[in-house]
Amino acid sequence: MNRPTTTAGLHEQLWQAVVAADEYAAVDLVVQAMDDGVSGEDLLLDVIARVQERIGSEWAADRLTVAQEHAATAINERVVTALSHHRAMRQGKPSRGRVTVCCVDGEWHAFPARLVAEILQLRGWQVDYLGAQTPTPHLIAHLHSTNPAAVLLSGSIPTHLPNAHRAVTACQATGVPVVAGGRAFGADGRYARVLGADGWAPDARAAAALLEEGLTRSVTSAGRQALDDLPHLADQEYTMVVQARPRLVRQTVLDLETRFSAMAGYDDEQRERTAEDIAHIIDFLATALYVDDAEVFLTFLTWTAHLLEARKVPAASLLVGLDILAEQLHDFPRALRILTAGRSALHAMAAGPPALAEPAAAGADA
Repeated sequence: MNRPTTTAGLHEQLWQAVVAADEYAAVDLVVQAMDDGVSGEDLLLDVIARVQERIGSEWAADRLTVAQEHAATAINERVVTALSHHRAMRQGKPSRGRVTVCCVDGEWHAFPARLVAEILQLRGWQVDYLGAQTPTPHLIAHLHSTNPAAVLLSGSIPTHLPNAHRAVTACQATGVPVVAGGRAFGADGRYARVLGADGWAPDARAAAALLEEGLTRSVTSAGRQALDDLPHLADQEYTMVVQARPRLVRQTVLDLETRFSAMAGYDDEQRERTAEDIAHIIDFLATALYVDDAEVFLTFLTWTAHLLEARKVPAASLLVGLDILAEQLHDFPRALRILTAGRSALHAMAAGPPALAEPAAAGADA
């Protein structure tokens, strides 16, 4: 293997190694690059992270199978571990203070949080990395025992935003500020602001810079409720949609069988996948109701339509499904507005769809 001399060249060779499931070649590549003088931060963020983004995009475009995506991601995770053990990555005693890095409860996509933890360690922070799916009560117990300067909370799937909100308010009630990051919080951090986080960072470098600037410790009431931040929840639409989810899924699938002719030829697996897709649509609708922003629903809906087309599945079923949901939710004005916006977005997409966006959906593993 020729030695690449740029991060772009390293990216391409690492990509070839991970999709070939060649863990040894992948690890050797990054270790040799560090021996050759490439910084650990550049390798983590400009090589490894970019490869991980590419894995997700290729899976979404149906150019990688689920098994290939899982294998490539697992190798990429082991590459990070190997790199973190390299002698050049080892720092002296942390000098900046202590922070906690974790994922929102329910969030299994821990790779972005792991990169943040590695970068902060390189920048001189003592990092408690708690990994994926951190239950909020256990996070709070950890904060009481460690008294960190901040919590960095990672989320990739928007449907976990209600859990993120609970974590933000609980951390702030202990006096610890929260920096939110990850696709779940929006490309511009809008949902981090809606949920009252003390800061938002689009990437690991920005998170490190934010910490270096300093965060003021939060002083909030331990009894703060969701309605204090999100008064629109008083209409109970979010709560009622969440409670009705099983019935909504079941009825929508039943109605699709009579109103979408293609389903007549579906086998059991295809019907199960259809039910899963409907469940995801309802979950994203509920999340849009929670944050009172249709965009979180529209982004998922158009991504799903592109995903279906990439897999040669007609996306027209989505329009029928939205109609069926609207009929069931006829007494929910905010939900109806969001569903109407969804129909408009799908019609606009048919006029000239953009390139498939990177996944930020419940079924995406990268």
